[in-house]
Amino acid sequence: MDAIAPRLRSSHFTEQLRSEIVRKSIHFLIALVPSIASAFTVLFAVSLLAIGTLVYIGSEYLRRHGTVVPIITRLTLIASRPRDRDRFVLGPVTLGLGAMVALIFYPEPAASIAIYALAFGDGLASLVGKFWGSWRVPGTGKSIEGSLACFVASFVAAVGLTPTVSVAIVVALVATILEALPTHDADNLVLPIGVGLVATLIAV
Repeated sequence: MDAIAPRLRSSHFTEQLRSEIVRKSIHFLIALVPSIASAFTVLFAVSLLAIGTLVYIGSEYLRRHGTVVPIITRLTLIASRPRDRDRFVLGPVTLGLGAMVALIFYPEPAASIAIYALAFGDGLASLVGKFWGSWRVPGTGKSIEGSLACFVASFVAAVGLTPTVSVAIVVALVATILEALPTHDADNLVLPIGVGLVATLIAV
């Protein structure tokens, strides 16, 4: 029995890691949105996000009623946390809405900064915090390691889009603070809205 326990723990860790990597890979894909908006138009990028969000909502409705939608249902089940599998998985909806809000309400480069912070800052914070986080930020449930990952990722993403390094530091700090708030799925909205607002005020 003692020999089996480590294997079970290892298998559980591997399953969790696979689920988190799939979930965050979807998260990282949102970083393509600014390039799509630049190559085509903001309207085109927003339309793609809206269509994708509606398709996902439809697939989740069908999944909740026992119908499997090829690829989408499979990815949803792999990427969803165990606590979410018996309810509507809201994360992809708020992710799409967060990117749409940034594109619609903020000018460049603030919109791109907000979306990159959402994609990389929030995405890496969750991945690092879940598997390597050991020190907790008081009152948030988030890890210091995850918050540091959010700061570094947001800074690297913003530094080439802001007029000075100090502005990139401020943007990264705002992203880190917002990511650390216990907002659950709403962080996909709170983070790009807050970062986009600050970037508009100081970087545009």
